[in-house]
Amino acid sequence: MSRPKNDTFLRALLKEPTEYTPLWLMRQAGRYLPEYCETRKRAGNFLNLCKTPSLACEVTLQPLARYDLDAAILFSDILTVPDAMGLGLYFEEGEGPRFERPLREEWEINDLTAPDPYDHLRYVMDGVSETHRALANSVPLIGFAGSPYTLACYMVEGQGSSDFRNIKGMLYNRPDLLHRILSVTADSVTSYLNAQIDSGAQAVMIFDTWGGSLSAAAYPEFSLYYMERIVAGLKKEKDGQRVPSIVFTKNGGLWLERIAAIGCDAVGLDWTIDIGEARRRVGDKVCLQGNLDPNVLFAAPEVISTEAKKVLDAFGHANTGHVFNLGHGISQYTPPESVTALVESVHSHSRSLRA
Repeated sequence: MSRPKNDTFLRALLKEPTEYTPLWLMRQAGRYLPEYCETRKRAGNFLNLCKTPSLACEVTLQPLARYDLDAAILFSDILTVPDAMGLGLYFEEGEGPRFERPLREEWEINDLTAPDPYDHLRYVMDGVSETHRALANSVPLIGFAGSPYTLACYMVEGQGSSDFRNIKGMLYNRPDLLHRILSVTADSVTSYLNAQIDSGAQAVMIFDTWGGSLSAAAYPEFSLYYMERIVAGLKKEKDGQRVPSIVFTKNGGLWLERIAAIGCDAVGLDWTIDIGEARRRVGDKVCLQGNLDPNVLFAAPEVISTEAKKVLDAFGHANTGHVFNLGHGISQYTPPESVTALVESVHSHSRSLRA
């Protein structure tokens, strides 16, 4: 596996010099693109889209055909892992993901086992392989998974939640049961990401969407510990090339130094923290990824440009160690032309900072 022709993203993650700040967007292949909506219609539903490698490949490539992005991220869903554990994932139209069999009983939790990624999640590996081939090493392909705690939130609640009362009830009443879920899930995510690396992913990211809902005392024990375990178990190299890892805890700015210390190459930031302050706190220990408020993309092009420049200026004049991204996923209501304005602003302004 040789480095892609445009390897700016990988170099930034590894804190090597770059000519400009690379850019990709969380959820960049999504409903804001009319071509994505067309492909999804052809698929019939979201799960069919995820589970059909040729269609997953097609939508992964769509934003790269439209925008000058520096990385592709595999089109999939974080809930493929618990689905492969037999929890029965389905999507209610307009209501998000649900599980038919959420984990509530002790015997169900004790019976939980890690799925074989090449068996139960073969469609994901086929999607990675097909997308890697289609990219023809033009830009890197990012593989990803949900963090154990974030996956456990869905596995125990059975769906998205505003108060997490079931999982937090388990956390305080029966921490042993939650640790059992988290341990099996950490093993699952480790093997899942390593299989993605073997199939062609050139960087991997762990999405800890709900870790920021934990208390200061609970976060290290129930979220960070398991992400550290995954990072330690990841393949660091494939065919002589380093495979960097990114960890992103939404609302995790309080624990930035601790996240940066777990061995990952980059830490994702949401929009609630100043990226300059984040850089001062972690120094050169890790690359930082982020962190424009996604709602900036509803503003006029000149405002988008100004806000993007604020992020770049706050990070400073270093010629590496920053991957520009949104502070969370792009909204489905974003005008596609707003992304054009963002990409052009980030690339041109970051070049001028290095001049």
